[in-house]
Amino acid sequence: MPQNDDVRFTSSSLKLPLFSPPLQHHTQKNPFFTNLHLILQNSSPQNPILQTLSKFPIPKFHQNFNPQNAILQFLKKPRNINLFNWNLPKTPLICSASMALTQSQVQNNPDDLPGSTQLSGSGPKMGSGNEERVLISEVLVRNKDGEELELKDLESEALNALKACRPNSALTVREVQEDVHRIIDSGYFCSCMPVAVDTRDGIRLVFQVEPNQEFHGLVCEGANVLPARFIEDSFRDGCGKIVNIKRIDEIISSINGWYMERGLFGAVSSVEMLSGGMIRLGVSEAEVNNIAIRFLDRTGEPTVGKTRPETILRQLTTKKGQVYSMLQGKRDVDTVLAMGIMEDVSIIPQPAGDTGKVDLIMNVVERKSGGGISAGGGISSGITNGPLAGLIGSCAIYHKNLFGRNQKLNLSLERGQIDSLFRINYTDPWIEGDDKRTSRSIMIQNSRTPGTLVHNQPDGSLTIGRVTAGIEYSRPFRPKWNGTAGIIFQRAGARDDKGNPIIRDYYSSPLTASGNTHDDMLLAKLETVYTGSGDPGSSVFVFNMEQGLPVWSEWLGFNRVNARARKGVLLGPMRLLGSFSGGHVVGNFPPHEAFAIGGTNSVRGYEEGAVGSGRSYVVGCGEISFPLMGPLEGAVFADYGTDLGSGPSVPGDPAGPRRKPGSGYGCGVGIRVDSPLGPLRLEYAFNDQRTGRFHFGVGLRN
Repeated sequence: MPQNDDVRFTSSSLKLPLFSPPLQHHTQKNPFFTNLHLILQNSSPQNPILQTLSKFPIPKFHQNFNPQNAILQFLKKPRNINLFNWNLPKTPLICSASMALTQSQVQNNPDDLPGSTQLSGSGPKMGSGNEERVLISEVLVRNKDGEELELKDLESEALNALKACRPNSALTVREVQEDVHRIIDSGYFCSCMPVAVDTRDGIRLVFQVEPNQEFHGLVCEGANVLPARFIEDSFRDGCGKIVNIKRIDEIISSINGWYMERGLFGAVSSVEMLSGGMIRLGVSEAEVNNIAIRFLDRTGEPTVGKTRPETILRQLTTKKGQVYSMLQGKRDVDTVLAMGIMEDVSIIPQPAGDTGKVDLIMNVVERKSGGGISAGGGISSGITNGPLAGLIGSCAIYHKNLFGRNQKLNLSLERGQIDSLFRINYTDPWIEGDDKRTSRSIMIQNSRTPGTLVHNQPDGSLTIGRVTAGIEYSRPFRPKWNGTAGIIFQRAGARDDKGNPIIRDYYSSPLTASGNTHDDMLLAKLETVYTGSGDPGSSVFVFNMEQGLPVWSEWLGFNRVNARARKGVLLGPMRLLGSFSGGHVVGNFPPHEAFAIGGTNSVRGYEEGAVGSGRSYVVGCGEISFPLMGPLEGAVFADYGTDLGSGPSVPGDPAGPRRKPGSGYGCGVGIRVDSPLGPLRLEYAFNDQRTGRFHFGVGLRN
């Protein structure tokens, strides 16, 4: 059937962005953010990510920083995404049809149908209320040559996209144009041209479409950290099928989402269709070009820092050449703050000229002084009697940043009713030249602690004096795992309430293993610690072993192992907490080093050490805590402990004359309140001997 020259739909090219712009994300302003604008070193950086960054304030990375908000800021701005280059004859990607309608005289051509109308000229404007309508008898979808489409599914997609253009309907120019857009918006076609054809039954409206190419392969450029498997899985379903622009847009959003979830500065920057059904996907990733440290005073002005820049830089996990990650940057900020010598830390990324990379500037504000004097107090769980039972006062002289290397020196003194401690400790948190984050600690101390946990005396107090010196090395060996190894020398002996050395207690049980007034021992120590999230009630596991090395015949030789574990589980608003500890000693060891069972951090309802004193022990605890009001929590708990029948095997059997049962349980209730020192615990428990006792503690149970 010949095309009707009297009814014409004229089309004008209209290029639209291939991908719909992302939604505008409104984020709440974080009070920890500081809006520091980028200082552009080049007015037109090549990297489209940096082009976008230049238009946004970059937030400081503080502890409350939410990286998703910052990435959403980046993604919501238009990107440099190229339109598809189909390598076909130049056809507008999206065509908008316009139709001009005017009445003309009927020509005397015998081929003209009676009553045919010639439509030409410029008709009414789009959206006007006086648009004329044309009656359409039939609506078809054909290819650009007017022939049927090979794939019937494509024809169905185009017909299903139509809303206004239906057979036997009167249409306006705007309605036809809107349906042209709907066909293009279906994503399967790169062009659409409406054509009117005169037939015996009326005017036939034909949408001449050009389908997209079939997808046969992918070339991805610039994606260094994006997993190849992720890209392959995204495009696999479309292989051998007509390319759908909407599906491509979903894949781009998915790829951008992958970067966003990981806090990485990366995004799809271009998409291009090559010949043979190949798609070239361009990804831009902002790599770190350089990292610099800038010291600021409290007013924000540059100043000279006391800390060596290399001491700070080696704390960072962000390295040159890596794709910049804001999550990793936040962790680096937290790590530098954890050094304890900085008051404020922030990271500001800047475009590195036109290289497509970023320079990172870490602004640090040091504390006023790396050293000082402190004083405080505490409670000792080993003292249960007296008007000032368990109270301890302390003072310390310290320096937290020796030689600008973050090395610590601490001289501390503690004094209580019976307790006393003088300690000199030097710590290097990261030994220079080591790449495993190994720390070193050197310690010398002189202490006096109550001996009543094992040898409670009815005629007076008994204390254990220890002079200790040692060195320890510690390092992380897996995420959340830390290991410690060291060598410690210790001289320990017992004294009465007048400070005189004694070798036997009130019941004539020996107080030393060697029979002398003191025992000497050289201990090799190994310890492994696992910490979960660090939140209260999170998983913790600690295993340590000490081996006495009898270098001299008088020095003790024994092996002691100890383990403890804690696991918390949330049950709605409640939290279930389970803990377990156990240990065993083999060899000749001082009796006062026996495992004491009972007390605030053991079996509640008993006094400290009142359950038993054994060569072996096991203690278990179950606890349910629940919120009451504000920071106040309630708790219900049950404890059980036993020496596994090992009490008599301790030298002198100190538990026997004191009639310690060797095993026992307690249960009770308590309240908790959060404090800067940790949870403050006030508890009341009954034991299996039907006696009750109050317990007060600071922090979680050991």
